[in-house]
Amino acid sequence: MSDNENSESKKPEKENQGTPKEDERRFLIQKIYVKDISFETPNSPMIFTEAWKPDVNMQMGNTAKVLSEGVHEVTLSLTVTVKLGEKTAYLAEAQQAGIFNISGYDKKALSAMLGSYCPNILFPFAREALCDLVTRGGFPQLLLSPVNFDALYMEYLQRSAKQAEDTESKH
Repeated sequence: MSDNENSESKKPEKENQGTPKEDERRFLIQKIYVKDISFETPNSPMIFTEAWKPDVNMQMGNTAKVLSEGVHEVTLSLTVTVKLGEKTAYLAEAQQAGIFNISGYDKKALSAMLGSYCPNILFPFAREALCDLVTRGGFPQLLLSPVNFDALYMEYLQRSAKQAEDTESKH
């Protein structure tokens, strides 16, 4: 062994100053599943005779709840409404959920995991479920663009901070 390798291996470990050590952190996907799914075609079969120039609107949200210590359920909800002019071609909804074992993270990091990291894992599953529903409904394949959950989470934090600030200034 060289001197450099030997001296590097003998470096003292940094003291834990209130934050979990990296090797104490744990993140495991326990289960991913469809919690709820819905598909409606209120104007079929006549909608199939119209020219396909869709107006696609997607609404998204997520929730997290503690199931037990270190075990969290995160649910990503997607609602896609597709219209042709004023007529609704279809409405597809999916609640894609996952059970995650997460421990060893401080409150701020845990919040980010639940609000950004977990939904990022769930999104491809929800996208696939919705695409499958739409094609089974007789419509062209639905291709949803990737979502930047990190940016959405940061916007959420900024809105929450602004609301807290506004509430404090009113008192």
